[in-house]
Amino acid sequence: MLTDTKSELMRSEAEYDIGKEKDRLRVLLKSLLRSKTGLLGLLGVLSIIFIAVFAGQIAPHAPNKIDLDVMLLPPSWMEGGNAAYFLGTDNLGRDLLSRIIYGSRVSLIVGICAVAVAGTIGAILGVVSGYYGGIIDHIIMRLVEALLALPNVLLVLVIISVFKPGVMALILVLGCTTWTKYTRFIRGEVLSLREREFVKAAYAIGTKTRVIMFKHMLANCFSTFIVICTINISSVILTEASLSFLGLGVQPPTVSWGYMLSEGRMYLATSWWLATFPGIAITLTVLSIIFFGDWLRDLLDPRSQGRRS
Repeated sequence: MLTDTKSELMRSEAEYDIGKEKDRLRVLLKSLLRSKTGLLGLLGVLSIIFIAVFAGQIAPHAPNKIDLDVMLLPPSWMEGGNAAYFLGTDNLGRDLLSRIIYGSRVSLIVGICAVAVAGTIGAILGVVSGYYGGIIDHIIMRLVEALLALPNVLLVLVIISVFKPGVMALILVLGCTTWTKYTRFIRGEVLSLREREFVKAAYAIGTKTRVIMFKHMLANCFSTFIVICTINISSVILTEASLSFLGLGVQPPTVSWGYMLSEGRMYLATSWWLATFPGIAITLTVLSIIFFGDWLRDLLDPRSQGRRS
């Protein structure tokens, strides 16, 4: 009898959890369908991720295959174009479409990994600063203010010029120079949460400090933190493209949209497609991430919903 009762309770709890998940999914879908920009952003982000992951299967040609017989071919729909090279070729006869497809990998890897590094550093320093206060908070915040006083791009240029340019160098430099915004946000949230009743109750029952800091405080601002990280991926992608354009980012033979822009600028008068299509790829990627991040903010941040209603 007791076993049957336990089984019924477990079954009821499982059904309740499934029902809650269905309700959450329903709310998520309704919110997504109401937001046209959010839907476009999500579709754009998923498309970029799909292209980056399956670049080897999607790209019609090898990205660095040189064929001087077909150099500077226009897009296939223009006079003199070739159907085998849909977006045309560059000054070395390399397929532009294939290079753009492979370039998406670099942009996403640098963007996601640099934000992960910056977010981790910023979250740890922010929660430590807000939790302990005093001299620790003073030192961390003065460091944040000092870094914010310097133009970020200039700081990145100075640091990256010291190291050998490359994907890993970009990730580390961008991650270690953009953590300040995360620290300020987390610190502010922790200062607010420190006075909440559930935190005081955790103090009272002798909960370990690290548990209070990371399980109770950091977890309660995690959703907004994820939104900030998502939106900042777009700015990191733009910075990576700018550095690659200047020759201080990703180096050949690795394909980068920024470096493609740099190569194409010399042919703008005669072969406009060399710079135009990589520029369009950067623009669409950045806009998709911004639209998706803006929808995430409206979904996860009640204060934002209140301002818009």
